[in-house]
Amino acid sequence: MKFIRNPEIQKDILFSIFFLMAICIVTFFVVGTVTSAVVFLTGIVFGILHYFSTWRRYRKIAIMSQNLDEILHDDSVALLQECEEGELAILYSQLVKLVRRFRQQNSDLRKDRILLADSLADISHQIKTPLTSSHLLLRFLEEENITLERRCEIAREIMVLLERINWLVYALLKMSRLDAGVAVMKTEKVSVQELARKAYELVAVTMDIRNIQWSAQIAPEASFSGDLSWSVEAVSNIIKNALEHVPDGGSISLIGEENAIYTEIRIEDSGTGIAPEDLPHLFERFYRGKGNDSQSIGIGLSLAQKIVIGQNGTIDVKNREQGGAVFRIRFYKMVV
Repeated sequence: MKFIRNPEIQKDILFSIFFLMAICIVTFFVVGTVTSAVVFLTGIVFGILHYFSTWRRYRKIAIMSQNLDEILHDDSVALLQECEEGELAILYSQLVKLVRRFRQQNSDLRKDRILLADSLADISHQIKTPLTSSHLLLRFLEEENITLERRCEIAREIMVLLERINWLVYALLKMSRLDAGVAVMKTEKVSVQELARKAYELVAVTMDIRNIQWSAQIAPEASFSGDLSWSVEAVSNIIKNALEHVPDGGSISLIGEENAIYTEIRIEDSGTGIAPEDLPHLFERFYRGKGNDSQSIGIGLSLAQKIVIGQNGTIDVKNREQGGAVFRIRFYKMVV
């Protein structure tokens, strides 16, 4: 039997035999033959019961070991069968937790690989398009009879394309830092008024050119615990998204409020709103809705969401009844 061939069991049996013989010999000389025989028979009975119980335990451990080996080679194999014994029940519970954790990690790794492949394809496409356009425009500059006006026009178009590539690389680097968990976010008191002012400064020129009205209605003491520079990045990206939907002469407003649970920042616009089919996908990386500008990359809102979530916040969006859309950011004062 495999059980008997186990070196540990063989040593245990030899020790038990020598111990029982020693007890029987001592009993024979001290008490007598009958008592020695009773001790010997009792030892044999308890030995049989002990090794039968040990055999059952080893058998269940062997089954568990075999199941683990099957699980390691096939994710579809069911989990281990639960044992009734105390020690084995504890071992079973720990092994089940380990198997479930490994399966979850394996599933997460597969999703990450798929996401990485999709992201690389998207990045390649996003960079390839402006690079191809720039290459074609540079070919036009090689023409001998090109006018100065046309040359300046082509130069401006190339500058726009290069700015687009620069923004894409800049945003992707920030997102990769957030994805890898290496982005350092400060935890300090951030004034919503200062946040709104700095975010507006990044888009003030565009708003002025398009005659878009800006208003900020913020409670004087409204603040939250977070990182000012990262928060400015998030809010400015949302405002830039609003600019894509607001016609010239429209309006964008920022409302800041604070209560005992959270600080809320709402960004409302008077634009065309967001198509209902776009709402569930608006924060997906490289997603561009129907109403977006053709030059939109589709990464700003995804970056904004990661920044907000990284500061114990939430972000959502919905259309307003009176027209336009409203983005709502909440920074909570405790972990939610």
